[in-house]
Amino acid sequence: MTRDGAHELVVRATEAAAADPDSDIVWSGIYEGRPGLRMHQSCREATTIWFTIGEHTVGFEAYLLPKPLHEAEAVYRHCLVRAYRSWPASIAIGPDGDLFIIGRIPLDALTEQRLDEAVAAVYEVVEMSFPALLDLGYRPREKSL
Repeated sequence: MTRDGAHELVVRATEAAAADPDSDIVWSGIYEGRPGLRMHQSCREATTIWFTIGEHTVGFEAYLLPKPLHEAEAVYRHCLVRAYRSWPASIAIGPDGDLFIIGRIPLDALTEQRLDEAVAAVYEVVEMSFPALLDLGYRPREKSL
C-alpha cells in the first residue's frame, strides 16, 4: 500500500467509526496533517489517538498521563510490565517523562480490521492502566513516621 492509500484508508475508517452510533468514537478529523479520532472511556472522559503515515508504517499514539509526580520508578515499572503483555499498543515514556500509548502497523498489513484492533488496544490499555497509574504516580501518599 502507498502512503496516500494508507492516509485515505485511515481517514475513511476513522470517519466511519465516528459515524457509527454504537461506537464510543465521538470525533474524527485531521489536525496538522495527521488523522485522528477521539473516543469516550469509562475511566476518564476521552482519549484521542493520532495516526502518522510513514513510508513503511502507520504509527499511532495517544497521550496517557503527564510525568509522574510521585513514585516515578514504580509508575515506569508498571508501564514496562504492561508493555510486555500489550499488543499492538504499549505504553511508552516520552522525552519529558510523559506517558503515551504507541504502536505501529506495517503499510503492507494495513486494513480496516488492523486499525480497529489498534483503536481497541489503545482503549484497553487506557482502561486497564489509567486508574492504577493515577493512584500510583499522581496521588500524594501520607508519610509514615
